[in-house]
Amino acid sequence: MLKYTDLKKGVIFLMDNQPFLVLESSLVKLQRQKPILRAKIKNLKTGAIITQSFTQADEFEEAEIEKKPLQFLYSHRGKFVFIEPQKPQNRIEFNEDFIGERWKYLKKGAQVNAIIINNQIVDIELPIKMEFKVIEAPPSFKGDTAQGGTKTVTIETGARINVPMFIEEGDIIRVNTQDGTYVERVKSRDKSN
Repeated sequence: MLKYTDLKKGVIFLMDNQPFLVLESSLVKLQRQKPILRAKIKNLKTGAIITQSFTQADEFEEAEIEKKPLQFLYSHRGKFVFIEPQKPQNRIEFNEDFIGERWKYLKKGAQVNAIIINNQIVDIELPIKMEFKVIEAPPSFKGDTAQGGTKTVTIETGARINVPMFIEEGDIIRVNTQDGTYVERVKSRDKSN
């Protein structure tokens, strides 16, 4: 059984026979009252996101999950198509409501994990850090980097990311897929072209 303090980001638990994923959680201690945990949770069956408060008396069953690797093939008209790497003939389609904001980090060939509860895929899990090519970047001018400023670039999936001023079109950057932040430049563009 999980106590209310075990409900940390990424934990999947059962509440009212429904699987929930913890998106955010924080312990709140008020004067002369017992601490409570405020959590933003996502129902993995319906996709609904709610904010819930939990107390010391609350206990939950940990969801029994399986993970299966999937590889992203393509998206077309709101459908996202994946295959099982071991059985490429098995194609799995998800709609854009299921994928949500994660479309920003799905590039052809990307490896993800399907989260399975009771033989049903209830969610997908992206790697925490992924590499992307910068396809569009505004120019930076000498002196721009003195203040440590940022600019917005477009990566190969079409998503827009805030990066340091020295990032240029053609660079390969590493991005944190959980919060959409720039991590580091992996490779500079080839300047000989």
